[in-house]
Amino acid sequence: MLVAFEGGGVLRGLVLFLCYPLFCLLRKELGLKIMVFICFFGLKKDNFRIGRSVLPKLFLEDIGLEGFEVVMRCGKKVGLSELPSVMVEGFLKDYLGVECVIGRDLKVVFGYFVGLMDDVTTTRSKSLINDVFGERKNDCHLIGFGCYNKIPDHQLFSHCKLHHAFIKLVFELPIIFDHPMVNDPPTGFLEIYLVSEAEKKRWRALPRDKYPKPLIFHDGRIAFKPTFLGTLVMIMWVPFGFWLCLLRLIIAISFPYNMSIPILSFLGMGGRAYNHSVDNNSINENKKYPIKGTGKGSLYVCNHRTLLDPIYISMAIMKPLTALTYSLSRLSEVLSPLKTYHLSRNKEKDLKMMEMLHNQGDLVVCPEGTTCREPYVLRFSPLFAEVSSNIVPVALDVKAGMFYGTTASGLKFLDPVFFLLNPVGFYHVKILQKLESVNTCKQSRIEIANQVQKQIAEALGFQCTNLTRKDKYMILAGNEGVI
Repeated sequence: MLVAFEGGGVLRGLVLFLCYPLFCLLRKELGLKIMVFICFFGLKKDNFRIGRSVLPKLFLEDIGLEGFEVVMRCGKKVGLSELPSVMVEGFLKDYLGVECVIGRDLKVVFGYFVGLMDDVTTTRSKSLINDVFGERKNDCHLIGFGCYNKIPDHQLFSHCKLHHAFIKLVFELPIIFDHPMVNDPPTGFLEIYLVSEAEKKRWRALPRDKYPKPLIFHDGRIAFKPTFLGTLVMIMWVPFGFWLCLLRLIIAISFPYNMSIPILSFLGMGGRAYNHSVDNNSINENKKYPIKGTGKGSLYVCNHRTLLDPIYISMAIMKPLTALTYSLSRLSEVLSPLKTYHLSRNKEKDLKMMEMLHNQGDLVVCPEGTTCREPYVLRFSPLFAEVSSNIVPVALDVKAGMFYGTTASGLKFLDPVFFLLNPVGFYHVKILQKLESVNTCKQSRIEIANQVQKQIAEALGFQCTNLTRKDKYMILAGNEGVI
């Protein structure tokens, strides 16, 4: 469903959902081939990044801790999958350290998938393993991934002699690591782990702190595991949710805060504000350290979760703000109840504009330059530290159960629409203590940016990173994110 919806659009996802009862009546192999055809037919090969940007989050959440511990104590690993390699290869190599993925290639015509899969031959599989292990193939630790009712082809693994492990159903998604060519019992294994369905249900989910690689970035609109029942609920909700989204939008734009806040909370768009701000500035300090201008208002600096961040901050302090953003669609700009200005990423030009706007009143800026869904705070651009000494850090977190209000590869003008389309959306807004002027005047702009980043991360229980907008878009979309 994720491949169909995220890669092919709503119509393709709907077709796959409607065909699902038919798949249950067919043989597993035939049903898989039809599903792959529906999901991949007509998709451009060079633009397909879902295997690295969307699916890893789902796979990580389905890993069983017990099976994971056995897998990770071994050496080199080979993944065996009956799904297309483009779906699982990125996850297995990037997050589990799998050396070689033996999957099924999709046929391509003029750069587009035609939805047909090639069968993996034993000869090709052995060739891939030999390429990975070379002369050390008899001294390595090899891991095989398979379904509980099938055994790997012994010709692929019989050359293993030392402490090896064959893990059955390491993940909660058995179809991902199943392969139709597996028939004969393996030889050369000193340990064989066979996990039944009943035992698998008792496994614990892998905690986030045990992930082999931190999951910082991921893409896609669907925020839940798209099971048949969950997808059915989503399809039934969307027609009603569309009109609810319009109603929420009209109320947010038309009504004053003292009226819109309780109405929006009743309609599912709630929030909670915590104000820990203390004004530590003094006239003497500003005279003693007249390095940075103070302007007529405060400069609110926040981490970036969705395009609605400035609006919720404005609601939390109950007064209008001017929002500065690095990228905003024309539609979002028109619909925004706040004054919004674009930053051009030209330092001198942006600094002049920020100083001019700050002299007119309160500003809010997101120095990360892009959103991050996971509990991490990206590196802050230090430009804001040159504008004012009246810096107020704001820590933001958002919860939404059905749709993500951000995207790296999709249509950005739909970001606020998808967030408002959620049955329930909840914001946590923490107005933190204002930075002391005496300290901001003594520190460099980079030190101030790092201090604000750390302060926001600690308030939320997040982790600081040195990753930037460019890193995010290179991982998720294959570009530098310049709009």
